[in-house]
This record gives sequence, C-alpha cells and structure tokens, in this order.
Amino acid sequence: MPRTDEAEWWFNAVYEAVQEIPRGRVTTYGHIARLLGYPQRARQVGVCLKHLPSNNNNSSSSSSNPAGAGAGADEVYHHFHTDNVPWQRVINAKGTISHRGPGTAAHQAAVLREEGVRVDEDAMGEYYVDFAQYGWFPDRLPSEEGEEEEEELSSDEYEGGEGDDTDRNGDRNGDMTREEEEEGEANNT
Repeated sequence: MPRTDEAEWWFNAVYEAVQEIPRGRVTTYGHIARLLGYPQRARQVGVCLKHLPSNNNNSSSSSSNPAGAGAGADEVYHHFHTDNVPWQRVINAKGTISHRGPGTAAHQAAVLREEGVRVDEDAMGEYYVDFAQYGWFPDRLPSEEGEEEEEELSSDEYEGGEGDDTDRNGDRNGDMTREEEEEGEANNT
C-alpha cells in the first residue's frame, strides 16, 4: 500500500536527520523525533528505520538513471537505503540496542564497533553504549544551522516580537530530559 504524502514526508525527514549523525556517535529514537519537532514520535522513528530498504534493489540502477533502466521487474530504486542512512547509530533511550529479531542487536553492535563505537554486552546479552562518550544530542540538526536566525528575523518582522517556543503546529517545543524520553518510549510500548 502506498504511503500518504504526510507519511512519505515523515519517512524522508527521519532518514535525512539520521544521515546527519556523525560516524562514531549514537543518538536515540526520541532525540531524532525531537529534532524534527515531534518529540512524541520516538516509536515512529523506529518504524521508519525498521522499513528502511536495503540497497540490493539499487544494484542494477546507475546514478544517471535512478529508475534503473535494465533493472528487473522486481527491482525498485530507493533514494534512501541501508547504505546511505546510518540506521545503526540510533539506539534506545537507555543506551541499549533494541532487539528486533534473532541476531539483529548483535549485527547492529558489530556495525557500530566497525565505526569505533565501544559496545559492551552485559550478562543478559544486552548490548549497550555509553552516551557520555558516544552520545550525539545537538539542539538542532547541523543542516539547520543558520536557519534559526532567519526564522527569528522574519518572526520579529512580521509579528512585531520575538519568536515563541512552539513548532509548526503550535505545540510547545520544550527540551526533553532523558527521563521524559524514556517515559515516552515506555508509554509507546
């Protein structure tokens, strides 16, 4: 079933945000949601990453022909895929790698280790990362640097005052503590 325009926008926004996580760093599902202005959508970030297509369907296509001329009938070009979206850099708010199926957490841990991230395993077989050393929690995405000044300027010009602390839907944009993020993830399970 095709995605709605809103769903397609959300998936693309998540993938673009995840692409900005630096190599050797990790962040949380909730932090990506917060950076996108929807702190209540941590689980939806996870859904997007779960449905991130692999790049094997793009192998027959060339960069000059994204539609993949010569590709088989079953092959589809995906702009975002596992080779250009570093899915492995997003973990849960506890600092552990979520199990999504047999071997998935171990695979994610191995990919992170290849990037130089220290991933420890406890006695219960849970993989975890030290946020103090490897965490990436900026107030805004690097691609949005400079946009804030432009928005503040236009807000002052048109509204005659300073910009408020709300997102595009008028919802309050407060900083979430890690505890609030964990609580949100717990409520969504």
